[in-house]
Amino acid sequence: MTKMLNAGILGASGYTGAELIRLLDQHPHVALRALGAHSNAGQAAQAVFPHLPDDIPMLQKLEDMPLADLDVLFAGLPHGTTGNILPELLQQYPGLRIIDLSADFRLDDPNIYQEAYDAPHPAPEMLGEGIYGLSEIYADSIADARLVACPGCYCTAANLSLIPLLQNKLIQSQDIIIDAKSGTSGAGRAAKTNLLFTEVNQGLNAYSIGKHRHMWEIEQELGKAAGATLKVSFTPHLVPINRGILSTSYVHLAEGKTVNDLHIALQEFYAEAAFVRVLELEQSPKTQNVFGSNNTEIALFPDRIEGRAIILCAIDNLLKGASGQAVQNMNIMFNFPETTGLNRIALYP
Repeated sequence: MTKMLNAGILGASGYTGAELIRLLDQHPHVALRALGAHSNAGQAAQAVFPHLPDDIPMLQKLEDMPLADLDVLFAGLPHGTTGNILPELLQQYPGLRIIDLSADFRLDDPNIYQEAYDAPHPAPEMLGEGIYGLSEIYADSIADARLVACPGCYCTAANLSLIPLLQNKLIQSQDIIIDAKSGTSGAGRAAKTNLLFTEVNQGLNAYSIGKHRHMWEIEQELGKAAGATLKVSFTPHLVPINRGILSTSYVHLAEGKTVNDLHIALQEFYAEAAFVRVLELEQSPKTQNVFGSNNTEIALFPDRIEGRAIILCAIDNLLKGASGQAVQNMNIMFNFPETTGLNRIALYP
């Protein structure tokens, strides 16, 4: 009989926390033992999220959580906060494995963190210890990790699209343009004027133009794939939907390569990937096709400009872009099939 994992969640009152609760409550090898939510401590989880079942643990402060009894802890706290907490937890509880959904351990260089987040890194000595949790790319390293840093949602879509092509020298590493659009849940659950219904509905706007914090993370991982330092042009947009990301990348083909070569390479790279579907050439992905699932759709089109290609990727930002990928990483870490607890067909329509 497979041992049940005792799991806890920090930041359980946010959107990613709610998705983790939903996924872990249905996972056959997980017992959800503790939920941390500082501002809502003492409340039932249903008081914050009425859709949850009655047997979910109460919300607690971190200091009241039974951390010594846990096998795995999911950290869904804001960047800056996580880095102040996790180093001590890793030292105090040597048997605990942590899956961090914040940005604090995704970047390798504290100077880049400072540039991206406009603040010094809270634990620079820990950088490099967290394994970047892009499941399809780093599964071997994730399997043995104590600390996994789950990628940002935009980064997941862009990197899954482009890393195999850069690794195989099929596209040029210069002049990559990434245009991405996300639903409003990507901005979190906190009340913000720019996310009010009347501010978002019937509209579309770009934000953090030329300086979005995920840009540095994308560059780091694409640079590793290319074996060279690179810079990308990345512009995110907010669209009036609850969830979903559609990322569109414009690239130069490597000399002598065709869009068909790129398509074959992606099909081969993801042939055994349970959650990545490479569509037929010139078949467009849709966020509706991955809504509520951990799935990814990737597609390629030839650009009308000779020597260029257009690569599209659709994911659910709260699942493959956050909580679903976190559970996928947990499955890898504890030697469960990657699909365990995640085999959900997308909600449609």
